[in-house]
Amino acid sequence: MRQVVLQMGVTLDGYVAGPDGDGDWGLPAEDPEVRAWKVASLRQVGTHIMGRVTYEQMAGYWPTATGDYADFMNSLPKIVFSKTLPAAGWPGSRIARGDLAEEIAALKSEPGGEIMAHGGAAFVQALSRLGLIDEYRLVILPVAVGSGLPLFKDLPKPLRVDLAEARSFPDGTVIHVYRPITTSG
Repeated sequence: MRQVVLQMGVTLDGYVAGPDGDGDWGLPAEDPEVRAWKVASLRQVGTHIMGRVTYEQMAGYWPTATGDYADFMNSLPKIVFSKTLPAAGWPGSRIARGDLAEEIAALKSEPGGEIMAHGGAAFVQALSRLGLIDEYRLVILPVAVGSGLPLFKDLPKPLRVDLAEARSFPDGTVIHVYRPITTSG
C-alpha cells in the first residue's frame, strides 16, 4: 500500500502562504543541503497530487523549467483534484473529480512509489481533516508572517503525531518529518 506524503514549506508560525496566497517572504536562495534533502525525498515519489490552484501555478512553470526539481515534476504522473478545471494540459496529468477519500484510497492501492501532496492550502487542509496523510515532511522556513493560509484548519480533533526525523540546515531551515499516531476506539 502506497503512502500519502505531504512535503510542504511552512513558516515558523505555521502558514503555507500569505493572506493572498503569496509566498515571497524575502528569504535567501535555498541552501544546497536543503535542496539535496528534497531531491532525495523526490526519488521516492511515484505520483504527485495537488489541488487546482497549485496545479495551475505548477503547470505554468515546470514544463519549461530545467534542473533537479523540474526533472521530477515533469516526468512523474500528476493528479489534480478539481471539480472545476476543464482540462489538464500538462503532460502526464489527469483530473480526479470524485470523492477525495475514495480517490486517495484507489491511488494508494495502485503499485508505485509514494504519493506526494504539494498543496495548495485548501487541498492539504482537506487531506488532513480526512486523515489521508501518512507522513508530513515540513520544511520549516526561518520566517514568521503573522497571518496567512494555515497548514491546518478545522481539524475535527487534535492531530497527534510522532516525530520521525528532525534536521536543521545552515540557512536556518529546519525539516521535521511527522507520522500521525493512529488511535483505536
